[in-house]
Amino acid sequence: MKTTRSVTILVLAVFFGVAGLAAQAIAIRGGTVHTLAGPAIEGGTVVIENGLITAVGTNVSVPAGAQIVDATGLHVYPGLFDAMSRLGLTEVGAVDVTNDYMELGDYNPHLLAMTAVHPASEHIPVARANGITHTVAAPNARGGGIGGQGSLIHLDGWTVEEMVIEPSVGLILSWPSIQTRRFDYATYSSTERSFREAREEYEADIKELEGWLEGAHQYKTALQAGIDVERDLKLEALVKVIDGELPFLVSANSEREINDALDFASENGVRMVLVNGREAWKVAERLADENVPVILGPTQTLPRNEDWGYDQMYAVPGQLYSAGVKFCFASFSASASRNLPYEAGNAVGYGLPQEEALRALTINSAEILGVGDRLGTIEPGKIGNLVVTDGDPIEIRTQFLHLVVNGLISSSDNKHKSLYERYRARPQP
Repeated sequence: MKTTRSVTILVLAVFFGVAGLAAQAIAIRGGTVHTLAGPAIEGGTVVIENGLITAVGTNVSVPAGAQIVDATGLHVYPGLFDAMSRLGLTEVGAVDVTNDYMELGDYNPHLLAMTAVHPASEHIPVARANGITHTVAAPNARGGGIGGQGSLIHLDGWTVEEMVIEPSVGLILSWPSIQTRRFDYATYSSTERSFREAREEYEADIKELEGWLEGAHQYKTALQAGIDVERDLKLEALVKVIDGELPFLVSANSEREINDALDFASENGVRMVLVNGREAWKVAERLADENVPVILGPTQTLPRNEDWGYDQMYAVPGQLYSAGVKFCFASFSASASRNLPYEAGNAVGYGLPQEEALRALTINSAEILGVGDRLGTIEPGKIGNLVVTDGDPIEIRTQFLHLVVNGLISSSDNKHKSLYERYRARPQP
């Protein structure tokens, strides 16, 4: 009995100790605060309490007992937002049992990525150490299929429940493409078919997508009429799309695919966010006119067409900005998420203003994914996800010196750092 009581007291002590840590105020003071909601504040202070920013300015009262972060001579920015990644969903690409970013079947609109996130992934602290404080963990979808729903998570936490900010920010739809060449993995060779055959398959895929939306309309109508229907989780998820509660996050790359996806969204009255969009620059005017934002893939990649200039992928963000298209950056990766700041940095040398590059890593991502009221800038009422640096976050020489995730000081320790220190200290010959 005495042992049980002692264990109970220990558990309660640990619980209240953790609760007290979570409730402790943090004050970051003395640095240049780049709020991205107005002019930078020299010698400013940011106060965070209970996970939220409560005060920002030069004449700010710091709560008694607050944990002080001295940012004198440094810079304070909103935490960077990887708008779409595989963080937490994959560990080693070549080892199947460590990958959980794609489910069986072509249509899985009801599945939430958060249920597959592995909080102890080694990729998460690596990305976090380079300023990424939150991301959308996104499942993959097969061509023409719906892979599931992307979940917005903090890049720190012991459990998924601690990490989740928003269980769903949209349904991942991979737009079908017209493919005349197929690869047969059984024979490890390519086969050709006619364009007509490929086109017919493409049109069948579109018709099936429209069938799913029609099914969602009928399901909603039956529920509103009080008809006793068997619960269908897939159709429930799609009802959120037809009601405008969630967008389709549509992965499409070629000019034709993008235009077809835009037609589909318009004809079916659903919201769309373009994902990847390698040729988005070719339809930038239409994207701007129809107010369709873009989650761009990496700029540090080769041109996809032999007729493009060597710098075309670097230039896409600047071209979209000039056309008035709202966009943000994403890694679409786990291991490469840490490179996200440099995807934006490369674009600055090819027409994208530096301030817009920062916005495309912070507030633009938040607004595109429907959480602009909670993330993206340093303002009272927003979630306490911030970074303290010794320079511009998009410059490769900049160091991220302090990290705050969900209102708590977060560690910058990671596997890359430990291996670097280990081999740097190896015995010399």
